[in-house]
Amino acid sequence: MAVHGNTLGEVIENDLDAALASEVKTGLVQTPKRLSSRFFYDAEGSRIFQEIMHCPEYYLTRSEYEILETYKADLLNLFAPDQRAFDLVELGAGDGLKTKILLGFFAGQQADFAYAPVDISADALDGLVVDVRKQWPDLQLKPQHDDYFNSLRQLSTESDARRVVLFLGSNIGNFAPDEAVDFYSQLHDRLLPGDIVLTGFDLQKNPAVIHAAYNDRGGLTRDFNLNLLRRINHDLDATFDLDAFDHYETYNPETGEARSYLVSQKPQTVDIKTLDMTVPFEDGEIIHTEISRKFTRVQIAQLAQRTGFSVTGWFTDSKGYFADVVFVRQ
Repeated sequence: MAVHGNTLGEVIENDLDAALASEVKTGLVQTPKRLSSRFFYDAEGSRIFQEIMHCPEYYLTRSEYEILETYKADLLNLFAPDQRAFDLVELGAGDGLKTKILLGFFAGQQADFAYAPVDISADALDGLVVDVRKQWPDLQLKPQHDDYFNSLRQLSTESDARRVVLFLGSNIGNFAPDEAVDFYSQLHDRLLPGDIVLTGFDLQKNPAVIHAAYNDRGGLTRDFNLNLLRRINHDLDATFDLDAFDHYETYNPETGEARSYLVSQKPQTVDIKTLDMTVPFEDGEIIHTEISRKFTRVQIAQLAQRTGFSVTGWFTDSKGYFADVVFVRQ
């Protein structure tokens, strides 16, 4: 699949485009076809997701916002019980919407901390830094435009402060079980005893509530899923006809997995010109785009135990839909 006239590296302008190209090149020749949800969040995808967060059916953001607002003092006591200094490291910081609850409260309490947002999107990181500096000009900032583990390693050489890692928004739900174990094992290896990880977990609940969250009546989740094809069209010069695909979601309460798919509505062929690639689709053929796992309390405790952490804090919203859980590195 050579690229006419150029090498792939010359055609693709940055690392994210290269990663998308690699994902498309490998994912669309598998059976079933698949694409990673990490590529949902271009500018348009991020805009749509901001709208999704305000949908009445999409409870996740509201639930975690409620937790952080309600228990911000308890969290500070866990993070700095002896008023010691800490680095608040946020993995995948984005716009920092929920984290600003903590930043404002911690700053108001004159806690001795620095904020280290980590994101692979330079634009998102720059925007967050500008906003945080405007709201809290005296807050020490350590932005990290890098992957998660490189950032943790870099921070450990800059400071001996306790590291408090935030992994919010139920992002852990996008990991397969073995991937989640590997992720927390790697976190364990890059943290010191007493360092903390605060993770957002979407909890298992009435299946109808979960199903509705990924099938909103306004069709925003459908638009969000289809935007992945729009992005491939734009970034890799492809010919996906968005009207020829539909969004399908299913939730299995036995496994706790919500899965999202794009479904071909007819036999068709898609050209991806940047990759010199042609992809055939049968009528009804799927592209698996996302898995969002929902957890039980037992599963969360087992994840901590298997990866060298202990659970020292458990906070839920008033409906018990969502939990922010504090792991301490043993």
